[in-house]
Amino acid sequence: MTDAGTAIAIRHGDQAEFELKLLAPQGSLEKLREAPCIVQHARNRGAFHRLETVYYDTPERLLFRHGMSLRVRHSGKTFLQTLKLPPNPAQPLLRRQWEMPVAGITPDLALFPADEVGDPVATLSNDVLVPVFETKVRRHARQLDLPDASVEVAFDEGTIEADARQEVLSEIEIELKSGNAGVLFDLGAQLLDAAPLQIGTRSKAERGYALAFDVAPSAVKAEASSITAELAVDDVIALLVGSCWHHLLKNHAVAEQGSDPEGVHQMRVALRRLRTICGLFRRDIPSPAFRAINGEAKWLMRQLGRARDWDVFAKSTITRLVKAVPDIDLDGLRQAVQQQRQSSYGTLQSVLADPRCSRFLLSLGHLVERRGWRNEIDSEALAVLSQPMPVLADQILGRLHRKTLKRGAHFRRLDIQAQHTLRIDLKKLRYAAEFFLPLYATYAPAKRYVKRLARLQNSLGRVCDIGSTRVLLHSIRQDDQPALHLGIGAMAGWLARDQIAVAKALRKSWRRFKATPAFWGR
Repeated sequence: MTDAGTAIAIRHGDQAEFELKLLAPQGSLEKLREAPCIVQHARNRGAFHRLETVYYDTPERLLFRHGMSLRVRHSGKTFLQTLKLPPNPAQPLLRRQWEMPVAGITPDLALFPADEVGDPVATLSNDVLVPVFETKVRRHARQLDLPDASVEVAFDEGTIEADARQEVLSEIEIELKSGNAGVLFDLGAQLLDAAPLQIGTRSKAERGYALAFDVAPSAVKAEASSITAELAVDDVIALLVGSCWHHLLKNHAVAEQGSDPEGVHQMRVALRRLRTICGLFRRDIPSPAFRAINGEAKWLMRQLGRARDWDVFAKSTITRLVKAVPDIDLDGLRQAVQQQRQSSYGTLQSVLADPRCSRFLLSLGHLVERRGWRNEIDSEALAVLSQPMPVLADQILGRLHRKTLKRGAHFRRLDIQAQHTLRIDLKKLRYAAEFFLPLYATYAPAKRYVKRLARLQNSLGRVCDIGSTRVLLHSIRQDDQPALHLGIGAMAGWLARDQIAVAKALRKSWRRFKATPAFWGR
């Protein structure tokens, strides 16, 4: 993470690009160029450029498959080629790139340092590259000098073109030149006051490939925790929150498009993990920042919930029933569920485009870069932040484990609501165990504990899904549709049967987990 006062080092040719992208409504860029936060800090009126850029790849899309992009940009009399590597997993706005002049609009791979760029670029020849798409942009670039950083703000309007297809571009790119990366989010939040902007989670290259080849963005699962025993608590919080933020950004476009149900699911997972982090540390570090982030994460989770429930119904529950009883006609039910699912995604798209969502995502980036949890806490909490992580990890895991066992006492007699509450506690414990697992990596029982915990949580998840599906069934308007009546009746019977089977597996999972010894505090 870029800490306070740290500038990103840039070398000739090879540079680390730290950039925030904001999508703007068409026709709003002129107003945004004159926003007070731009005018007050601009060195001058800036410059306008006409940029024509061609993106290249092999016919097999080899660079795209490796998360790279290769372009040649034409502006005036100059041609500049740029190779970008995939974003840094720990810092989604940070990308390593090589940039250099070339003779014309076609790239010259020999100019890139082969030992640094690596494969597949190092082994490719120029003649295997073909144009994939191009962008035509009118750019207004301004240099801003802020109290603790220097940035370039580019207002881009134009088009992405792939053969006969075309997509409008209207966006703002804020690139850090030197100083603290937190200013990107400060500036983004101020621009959000002037227009309903969205954080751009896809590069021009990703949008161009999607246009050229109908490539839908894929959902991304959470990355494994990378913390180490040497890290202080402060650094661990930055890594964990940053990972959740990255997880959210990578799945935002997937959820918005509705092309893959996993996108909504993974956004909810990211939000749960984020809320868990706030809860894990809030007791020892009672920062107002944790309360604020937790509140907004809870709001967004609820907005995503209905689409997720209909996704499970449409993609999982009905599918399992069809496999079990293939002779039953479920077309009426399937059609009704699909209509409800489409409606829920229409609502979801409005939520994800809401400035409140954009402000929340900006606040997360700001929290990480400025380490906002340090603010408004006493000296005792500040001392905790400087301690090594293992001692606090032992305390957190022990506390959550005891709470979970207490909540699950008299397990057989727990009603649906009590099981739901237990499931929430189990999720917190599971995420905490996964976060801190690298601290106990050499201790074999640690992985066994997490595995059994995951099985128990998944079994309780099945119980939760059954309850949610019953609620959704009652919300479907039946009118005078015999086929729909039949499908609803069949589903109700299947759910009753499923609940009996799940209850049996659930009790077994609880006994196994309860008997599993703790792996911390050694």
